[in-house]
Amino acid sequence: MEPRDDLDLAVDEVRDFNRMYTRLIGVLDYPGQLNTPYSLSEARILYELARRERTHVSALREHLGVTAAHLSRTLGRFEERGLVTRERHRRDARYQEVLLTAAGRAAAEDLDRRSREAVAGLLAKVDRNELGRLREALATARAVFTGPAEPTVRLREPAPGDLGWIVQRHGAVYAREFGWNAEFEALVARIVAEFGTGHDPARERAWIAELDGRPVGSVMCVRDERPDTARLRLLLVEPEARGRRIGERLVGACIDFAREAGYRELVLWTNDVLTSARRIYERAGFELVAEQRHRGYGSPLVGQDWRLALDGPAPA
Repeated sequence: MEPRDDLDLAVDEVRDFNRMYTRLIGVLDYPGQLNTPYSLSEARILYELARRERTHVSALREHLGVTAAHLSRTLGRFEERGLVTRERHRRDARYQEVLLTAAGRAAAEDLDRRSREAVAGLLAKVDRNELGRLREALATARAVFTGPAEPTVRLREPAPGDLGWIVQRHGAVYAREFGWNAEFEALVARIVAEFGTGHDPARERAWIAELDGRPVGSVMCVRDERPDTARLRLLLVEPEARGRRIGERLVGACIDFAREAGYRELVLWTNDVLTSARRIYERAGFELVAEQRHRGYGSPLVGQDWRLALDGPAPA
């Protein structure tokens, strides 16, 4: 008998593992073990929708690898149950967007909780000393098939301690990169304090960007002096986290929120030395409307006013 090569052996090992895992995963079968009315396919769609505020139907279909007819039927059933709504994209009617209702988000959260409990029950049978080896083996298999995992970027609302982090990091980063003095950090502290003590959640919001669970960026959207205008403030991305389009995601979240809140325009003030931020604003559609030389934070600077016109009615 000729010796078998590595590929041939690997084929058998993968098939063997697949049969074992298929039997094992039966413990977590939908809807049996989890006691839910959703099939495995429906659960996958609910899970993906819960990870997004709203998404294009076409993007969801491509991500899940399902047919248009299958996804359409599933979303139709979800609509009948009051779990989702579908609507034409506000700026491009060729695309349809889908988002979870409050009932849909509650269903997704319940399903996620039941799934975690089922997996926890399965892993409870494994020796705790073996869990680390299991995680390493799973990470190795995932990396072999898909390549090393990309760091996870997530936007979230500020948690306790994050407002102080915004002040501290602005002071440290701008001092190191531009030599700005404590005058700038004091300005940031006043902006953050005003937001923390009296912002209107329906009209004003802040975001923290996380990279693999640690904060690496921030931005705020607050009311301006005019009732139909919002102001973008305190955009920051840590130097080591740049190049991952985190700044674009923060600015995009601010724009989307301002538009949904009913503002007619979004404005911001920055300085010309912040070239990376200015490129982000330009790509997002902001227009430079005014410039003025000034001296601030211990340096001669050129301040700039930028403006972005938004769709939607003026706020009441």
